[in-house]
Amino acid sequence: MCTAVSFKTKDHYFGRNLDLEYSYHETVTVTPRSYPFAFRHETEQKRHFAMIGMAYVADGCPLYYDAVNEKGVGMAGLNFPGNAVYRAEEAGKHNIASFELIPWVLGQCSTVDEAEKLLAETNVTSEAFNEGLPPTPLHWIVSDKERTIVAEPLKDGLKLYDNPVKVMTNNPTFDWHMTNLSNYMALSKEAPVNSFSGEVELKPYSRGMGAMGLPGDLSSASRFVKAAFTRMNSLCGESESESLSQFFQILGSVAQQRGLVHMGHGQYEITIYSSCCNTDRGIYYYTTYENSQITGVDMHHTDLDSSELSSWPLVTGQQIRMEN
Repeated sequence: MCTAVSFKTKDHYFGRNLDLEYSYHETVTVTPRSYPFAFRHETEQKRHFAMIGMAYVADGCPLYYDAVNEKGVGMAGLNFPGNAVYRAEEAGKHNIASFELIPWVLGQCSTVDEAEKLLAETNVTSEAFNEGLPPTPLHWIVSDKERTIVAEPLKDGLKLYDNPVKVMTNNPTFDWHMTNLSNYMALSKEAPVNSFSGEVELKPYSRGMGAMGLPGDLSSASRFVKAAFTRMNSLCGESESESLSQFFQILGSVAQQRGLVHMGHGQYEITIYSSCCNTDRGIYYYTTYENSQITGVDMHHTDLDSSELSSWPLVTGQQIRMEN
């Protein structure tokens, strides 16, 4: 499963954990402005905003897991099994296959407000990319420095939600997660005070007891609560280094370690990569499960007017600095 976060200091940062038991050998990929996006039902986009993100490039096409465009809008697709409903082509709507939705939105929207309007006119269809890549059940988070929304393809169409906590995980639906937060409204970063009874003297015996009851398991419901509490109470300086460090710490609070989530047949779900893109500067940073060193790719150090993709394989081996 996965967790996505939007976070703002001086600049705006957007990223996610990808939690799976396998990898498609994804790469950090820049799609320049003149790469032709050929949609299944819509007119080909020969010119669009450039974008950078994590993608599996299949048959020369970037299938983005998450990406940020040159205008500072970020979007990520997260697993949504059992709830995602893709529909047949619908007249009067933009009909976009699930694997096309990220480039469809990021290619033409410079703000979340624009993305919201476009998504309200969009129908997510059920086409497979090819025979070997059937549609994955997804929902999406879209964010800029001002707003964050969630788009969920449900039985009655694409449902859009404002997202004030600026995090997203997986099942159940987003409105359920927001209601569930009320179960944790007593959590605090402050030391607790005794409201148990005035007849007995009770004192904290440890730091951090104001957050007792904060979930620590790896379910999507618990990760939503923990990521929201961690993000919304985070304090961070405004430098790039401080912002990156804090962002990866937030994602690290809900990361999945090998051996804790057994998928059967000897497979275990892990956090394959964690990403953090500075959406103001177009720099995509990431770590991988076996490489905790932050690696960065700057989209503006490529030819953004090209028609060819640029891709960088992930650095997966641990990078260790020896002092002696």
